[in-house]
Amino acid sequence: MTCGAPLDVKDKVSDSGWREAPRLRDMTEFRFSGSTCQVEGELVPVAEINLSPQDAVYFEHHVLLWKDESSPLSSLKTQGGMKRSLGGMPHIITVANGPGRVAFSRDAPGELVVLPLHPGMELDVREHAFLLASHSIEYSFVRIKGLANVLHGGSGMFMDRFVTAQYPGLLLLHGNGNVLERTLRSGEKILVEPGGFLYKDSTVQMQAVQLPLRSGLMGRHAMYLAEMAGPGRVGIQSMYVHHHASE
Repeated sequence: MTCGAPLDVKDKVSDSGWREAPRLRDMTEFRFSGSTCQVEGELVPVAEINLSPQDAVYFEHHVLLWKDESSPLSSLKTQGGMKRSLGGMPHIITVANGPGRVAFSRDAPGELVVLPLHPGMELDVREHAFLLASHSIEYSFVRIKGLANVLHGGSGMFMDRFVTAQYPGLLLLHGNGNVLERTLRSGEKILVEPGGFLYKDSTVQMQAVQLPLRSGLMGRHAMYLAEMAGPGRVGIQSMYVHHHASE
């Protein structure tokens, strides 16, 4: 009822612990607060929201696909101002209020990731990945030191942070290609291609590591990866633009 996952399909987990959530079927519908969300299409999925009068969702304005004429729009004040712009993140967030229908999509093939957030949860998301969030979720950003020139070739030192306080909320992300999730134990570490990182629990520590590579007698090269240390969930996407950080 809150994430749309089919109950008659078991989760698929690889030998290394990566979980492939069941893909949402075309026309899947689920509820949040007094509103409903229907997922349309599979290649480039669309999230159609039927907002109740007391609900609202916020989003980056270029992901709006269509809306009812009667559904009002406004802007959400964000923190950071110029810092957000320099970090490659939008400084204007749009809000759609009910009643009315509003639809969203990103201009790329992939999957919709539906994340119901319970009170007291914090989630960090790479920039330009979140599709929409319900109005009960607090929105800010976080800087990850050491990743200035790794994620997206320099724009990844800031990430969106979504926090729930007293009330639950719904967060929808768009992952390019397929989305996989793994839960790390306390102290467990994995190294992730920075372009493949999609989201993580705020409890997961993240930093850039340099792996020196030898090529011949004189050649020296380096590979930069994002080190993720548990505990918590890590989500990755299988399709991305390479960050070109190896030199």
